[in-house]
Amino acid sequence: MTEPAHVSVRDLRKTYGAFDAVSGVSFEIQRGETFALLGPNGAGKSTTIEILEGYRDRTSGDVTVLGVDPQTAGRDWRARIGMVLQSSGESGNVTVREQVSHFARLYPHPRDVEETIAAVGLTEKAGTRIKALSGGQRRRVDVALGVIGRPELLFLDEPTTGFDPEARRGFWELIRSLKREGTTILLTTHYLDEAAQLSDRAGVIAGGSLIDIGRIDEIGGQDARTPMVRWLDADGAHVERTLEPAALVARLHAALGDGLRDLEVVRPSLEDVYLDLVQAAAPVPALEGEPA
Repeated sequence: MTEPAHVSVRDLRKTYGAFDAVSGVSFEIQRGETFALLGPNGAGKSTTIEILEGYRDRTSGDVTVLGVDPQTAGRDWRARIGMVLQSSGESGNVTVREQVSHFARLYPHPRDVEETIAAVGLTEKAGTRIKALSGGQRRRVDVALGVIGRPELLFLDEPTTGFDPEARRGFWELIRSLKREGTTILLTTHYLDEAAQLSDRAGVIAGGSLIDIGRIDEIGGQDARTPMVRWLDADGAHVERTLEPAALVARLHAALGDGLRDLEVVRPSLEDVYLDLVQAAAPVPALEGEPA
C-alpha cells in the first residue's frame, strides 16, 4: 500500500477581492523528500507556505500536512513540524544556549542542545546573549530553534540569509543529516545553488500559478538544459544549442581557424533554467493605447 504524501495540495486558491494571490496550485511532497518551492517575490510562494503552516486560511482547495488539514490543526500537529521563518521573535535577553534549551523542553524527543548549537556554527557564541549577536548569527539561532524538536516536516523559509559561505556549507550538511534521518523538508530560497544542492524536486511558482514541477535535473525540460555554444567570427555573434558541444567546437575550429573568437560552452544551471521559466511566464506589457 502506497504511503500517503506528507504534504498534499490540490487546486489551492487564495484570493483578496479580485486579486488571485494563489491560483489553482497543486503538488505533493513525499515522506523524506526535500522539495524546493521557487519563485520571485510576490509570486505566491509565501502565501502558499503560510497556508501549509496553518498561519493563513485558504479560499478554496484541499490541503493536508502530515495527514491533517492545517486550517483546523491542533497543538499535537504543531509539535510534529518545525519552522525557520524569514523573521523571528526570539528574546534578546537570554543566551543562545538558554534559548535553544528552552525550546528543546517543548518537544518529546529533542536533538541534543550542544550538538544543535554546534551544527549551526554557534558553539563559541553559546553563552552570548542573543541581542549581542550579528544578524547572520541570529539567523543561525532561528535555524537551531527550527530543528531542535526533530520535526517530521521542516519548513525552511530563506534559511541561510546572512550566512557567510562557510556557514552555508555547514548548514547544508545539517540539512543532509536531517534528510538521512527521514525528515521531510520544504525549502524556499533565492539561492538557486542551494536549491540544487539540497532538493530532490522543485516547483516554480509565478503569478500565483505553478509553472513547472519536477526533479531538479528535469525542471524546464530537455531543451532548457541543452548546452549552448557561443562564438564570434567575421559574421558576428552566434549561439547554437547542441547535445554534442565538443563535436561542434571541433567543426568550428576546423572551419574558422584563427577567425574563431570568444568561444565558450555554457551548460545551463538551475538558475539559468529558473530565470528562463520566470521570464517566459511574465505578462507581456500592453502596447500604448491598448487595454492592459
